[in-house]
Amino acid sequence: MKYKGSAWIAWIFLLPSLLTIGLVLFYPLAKEIRYSFNDHHGQFSFQHYIELFGSFFSSNSVFRDVIFQTIAWTVINLFLQFTIGLILALLLNRIRKGRAIYQTLLMIPWVVPSFVGAYAWLWLFHDRFGFMNQALHKIRLPIFHWLDNGTVTMLVVIMVNVWIGVPFMMMTFLGGLRSIPKSLYEAARMEGASPWQQLTNITLPLLRPIAATATALGMIWTFNMFNVIYIVSSGGPANSTETLVTYTYQEAFQNGNIGIASTYGVVILSFVIAFTLYYQRVWKANQNEGMY
Repeated sequence: MKYKGSAWIAWIFLLPSLLTIGLVLFYPLAKEIRYSFNDHHGQFSFQHYIELFGSFFSSNSVFRDVIFQTIAWTVINLFLQFTIGLILALLLNRIRKGRAIYQTLLMIPWVVPSFVGAYAWLWLFHDRFGFMNQALHKIRLPIFHWLDNGTVTMLVVIMVNVWIGVPFMMMTFLGGLRSIPKSLYEAARMEGASPWQQLTNITLPLLRPIAATATALGMIWTFNMFNVIYIVSSGGPANSTETLVTYTYQEAFQNGNIGIASTYGVVILSFVIAFTLYYQRVWKANQNEGMY
């Protein structure tokens, strides 16, 4: 009770941060929502939302294709990052000699800024000077235009993003593995449990809370990833690698459609909020389950 009177001091220290968050985050967000509800004459209207969701059911809807590509992009990236990160963490946890060296080398993609990594991979797939085509030329095979085919380009962009995102998953799982008491494994071995049984009955269940957090963060980062797609493919060829984030940028800054781009932004925000609420519900359910 004696600290209640000095609560205003905490608000004074928080005020600069709150003002910055308000100016940088909430003010632009409020403007974006307002623009999404303005028609071409600046009057309040649901025109953009009607056009957007009406186009979803048209025969050649780019918006529908972008949504499906965004979902595929997020799910595939998250699955590969999660799986590869978990495998690397399990391997690193078993290594005793040279672990620090391997760990440092595997962290490089995460430490390097994403746009630097994206440019490095873009150079690897350069038609004339890239390592991939140089290797094909050395073995007397015809060079391949990697970024001219939609499917191949999507695979390349996914490969780059997985390379960047795996270290985060790996370090998160490695921290969780080191927090599991070794006595549990010793007791399991004494009971005759195989390595697979130890993994499925001890390791994975105890990693579930950490895995849930890592999955949520990975989903949000992947869903909103802009640098990798824009640098490597710019959403092409023929919109084959566009996601909602890159398509919003294209509509706003290349086509000048601020209203429809703001509507895309609201759709993106709705997706993220819906997933966050679902994640919180699942997390609370897991917490309550663990209490009994």
